[in-house]
Amino acid sequence: MAASLDQLVNKVITVVTNDGRNIVGNLRGYDQTTNLILDDCHERVFSTTAGVQQEVLGLYIIRGDNIAIIGELDQDVDSQADLSVVRAEPLKPVTH
Repeated sequence: MAASLDQLVNKVITVVTNDGRNIVGNLRGYDQTTNLILDDCHERVFSTTAGVQQEVLGLYIIRGDNIAIIGELDQDVDSQADLSVVRAEPLKPVTH
């Protein structure tokens, strides 16, 4: 997986972790074990009763063994989404 991350460096990505967190930020780097360095990032916290809350994290490192999904974020589509009206169940942790 680490080799395919090269095309995502310096782009905005979204990461879903094994514990169900959704983190969005600029990918600044990675290593052979898929540890990620994200800059200007925030966590999106979903709820069924309120809109999506965005918790600022700043510079953040995510361990590769805690990553479930990585994807590039389409900033045009994301900027049009009104996250204050989005309601969703928080993701449950990945179980093996």
